[in-house]
Amino acid sequence: MSTEPGYRAPVVTVATSLPKRGIGSAVLVVPIVTGSVTGDDDGSAVVVGGPFLDAEAIGEIEVALRALGARGGAEQVTRLHVPSLPVGSVLAVGLGADREEWPAETIRRAAGVAARSLAGVASVVTTLTELHLEAAIEGLILGGYRFTEFRSAKTAPKDAALAKITALSTAAGAKKAAARAADIAVAVNTARDLVNTPPSHLFPAEFAKRAKALGEAAGLEVEVLDDKALAKAGYGGIVGVGKGSSRLPRLVRLTHRGAKGKAKRVALVGKGVTFDTGGISIKPAASMHHMTSDMGGAAAVIATVVLAARQQLPIDVIATVPMAENMPSSTAQRPGDVLTQYGGITVEVLNTDAEGRLILADAIVRACEDNPDYLIETSTLTGAQTVALGARTPGVMGSEEFRDRVAALSQAEGENAWPMPLPDELKDDLKSSVADLANVSSQRFAGMLVAGVYLREFVADGVQWAHIDIAGPAYNTSGPWGYTPKGGTGVPTRTMFAVLEDIAANG
Repeated sequence: MSTEPGYRAPVVTVATSLPKRGIGSAVLVVPIVTGSVTGDDDGSAVVVGGPFLDAEAIGEIEVALRALGARGGAEQVTRLHVPSLPVGSVLAVGLGADREEWPAETIRRAAGVAARSLAGVASVVTTLTELHLEAAIEGLILGGYRFTEFRSAKTAPKDAALAKITALSTAAGAKKAAARAADIAVAVNTARDLVNTPPSHLFPAEFAKRAKALGEAAGLEVEVLDDKALAKAGYGGIVGVGKGSSRLPRLVRLTHRGAKGKAKRVALVGKGVTFDTGGISIKPAASMHHMTSDMGGAAAVIATVVLAARQQLPIDVIATVPMAENMPSSTAQRPGDVLTQYGGITVEVLNTDAEGRLILADAIVRACEDNPDYLIETSTLTGAQTVALGARTPGVMGSEEFRDRVAALSQAEGENAWPMPLPDELKDDLKSSVADLANVSSQRFAGMLVAGVYLREFVADGVQWAHIDIAGPAYNTSGPWGYTPKGGTGVPTRTMFAVLEDIAANG
């Protein structure tokens, strides 16, 4: 993926021993744990060396760590000079208490912290990969991410970006696993780039153009409907949300044909509101600039279907991505207007700031026309998600069995989605006196669940589906942590790809 549109990845190579030459300026990243080097359980840091470091090098590192008082606490980093090693310096990153098997997320976060602390370092060699190869590579690439497209020469980083990763591993199939991990991390960073691009430069037509370029480079079938085609075909939700802006809506379809025989077909749908003022039901000014991330679901879906093609998954994956800008103007839809969703359901728009469900409903109906076995939809849909689950935990709703499957895979990937119910009684709160449905509830409670109930009305019978609300997790408004930067996070790209791989393997 590194030579195509999207995020440019560091070059990743695999070595079975520490290179002796050509790495003089590189930093060697090694894991350490809290243990004892003196035999009296003093809590000093101990190097997890594997087969790559001899006793002399390990002893030299541990003496230096002890002199600095390093304890090997989780995600703590210590930079050292070790003359006996053929590298510029050593970065020791803490994993906490020692254990026999290391969770992938522990290694991923440790690698991310290491990468973030190595600003200006172009080349990294690491033994973290012996503990968990793919997680270490993902963490280094994700942690080394930075977005500089709109920095002038005056404020752009003067130091080098991470350009090369040498993964030390003796595992069978290490090269293939390393390539897969790099592809996953690049997909996440491509989604981050899209989310971080400001709405002045990423409006519906431009977003569609970038999605098309990514899709064509990956060999996907691409279809783009403009505002006229959307109106002619009856996409009332997308047209209704987008008509308040001078930058008119689009619908992008990206198709990966990988199915063989009776393989499953999966539909992906992502909310692509390139900026959300709330429309006539305008949002408060405070923090409205964060609404540049309201297309985070669409960004993740585009990155995921491209990744499915790169990894040649043996299933069909069809992404349907509605794109609109929600603005207040003389042409904007009003509270009280009635629109007709694609497929014929009429909706009374009581609140124009509940716009995401309107464009998603159109896209879900269109996606179901492809007769998928599964449908995954993701969106920065409700502020209620953050009230219920906070800024880092997506909520998953939908068909119970598939919902739980998605949540379990998300937790295994470290994106930590949590299953939520869709109580039937909430549908009564979406009754309208003039149309088939209202777009918001008459009650102020359970907003995330109400949105899920609304979307359920548009999913075809027999389709296993899951809705992932990422209102908080898609965009980090606080400081960086682990491998997660400030700004776009790329969530839930890894979750969706894990689900696709699971369906490809197990149906």
